[in-house]
Amino acid sequence: MAMSRLRDHPDLSYTISDFDALYRFGSAGGSRPIRTHMRRVRETITDVIEENPEVIDREPTHLPVVNHLGRTLDLGSRGDLGMLSDSLRRISGHLTWEHGYEKVPRGLSKKYGYCEIVGPRGPVVTDRIILGLVLFAPDTVYPQHHHQGIQESYVAIAGEWSENDGAVHAPGSLILNEAGHEHRITTGRQSPCLLAYAWIGPAERLTTPAMRFSSRRRAS
Repeated sequence: MAMSRLRDHPDLSYTISDFDALYRFGSAGGSRPIRTHMRRVRETITDVIEENPEVIDREPTHLPVVNHLGRTLDLGSRGDLGMLSDSLRRISGHLTWEHGYEKVPRGLSKKYGYCEIVGPRGPVVTDRIILGLVLFAPDTVYPQHHHQGIQESYVAIAGEWSENDGAVHAPGSLILNEAGHEHRITTGRQSPCLLAYAWIGPAERLTTPAMRFSSRRRAS
């Protein structure tokens, strides 16, 4: 059987192009580090598309939080990121949702999940970058954590959320977390929250990120 490649899957290709648009046409808000990160993400996406990577038909998984996915996609379709939200709806049945941690707090297990779309564990296989989604139920506290050696950005698709209690971020906002930066996420009480994310870092870190919560909450 011939190996399946990205160009054989138009819906995945369109979704990746919509991710690219976030980092190509979105504003850096005058921030040089954010502008540099956005350039790295879109340049890496371009390289991945040109490589036409393998696509693996992974077994879809359904965590309890995925019951909120339809609502976030409905909300996203009404906003400025409607094109991405509609693209995600078309591929939603093929996504593998995970917790990613060996031990998840009891109160979080039904309120959180993530999936890779592009990356070592995504249907589009590469170790150059990870593009994925994080989904939260309403009124969620995602504990303090960090990613060693991985530069991370979130772009809100739907819902309101806060990082380290510093501001309330609405759909369309982009947040950059440098490697090792401790961060904690909370979400609003009324609506679920869907974030697109990008990870940039060494291949060995992206392949084995060793996700774990911080042993204690640190000052931000």
